[in-house]
Amino acid sequence: MRLFVALSPPPDVVAHLDAVVGPLRDDVLRWSRADSWHLTLAFYGEVADRRVDELTVRLARAARRHPSMSLRLAGAGRFGGRAVWVGCTGDTAALRRLAASVAAAGQRVGGRAAEVRPYRAHLTMARSSRPVDLGPYVAGLRGYEGPTWVADDIVLVRSYLGAGEDRRARHETLSAFALGSTG
Repeated sequence: MRLFVALSPPPDVVAHLDAVVGPLRDDVLRWSRADSWHLTLAFYGEVADRRVDELTVRLARAARRHPSMSLRLAGAGRFGGRAVWVGCTGDTAALRRLAASVAAAGQRVGGRAAEVRPYRAHLTMARSSRPVDLGPYVAGLRGYEGPTWVADDIVLVRSYLGAGEDRRARHETLSAFALGSTG
């Protein structure tokens, strides 16, 4: 099954960003739905069903080793001419360590190898199938600063490509793991 681990912003943070993004939405880009917004920590790709229980144990252990963290969605950027994202500030050093830890947990059960580039916390807002001028969209979000929140758990998510509304990916949360939990 196709899996990833993410942090999900709380509803008030999502609503705040959604209100700012609303006027920028158009038909040039394929905009992600607010109910699917998340910060991907590690993408595993295809993981064998028989390995998911072991992955769950490893993720619970990894989550316990990392504290809750204060985060804020802020700023914007782009990946080439095909994707617009909103950045993340706050306890980003702790977030990078968490991302490395959950990536390692996935590798141990056969998930995709960690990427060689440094982790950059971001929330993908929109994509294009062909290169377009993303400057106006990035400019519209560059000064964005959302409310601060405390991220206190991570989720293991299964992704079904093309199975959602408008043939988008549909996400199913399989498990949640409390950060810094001793239980």
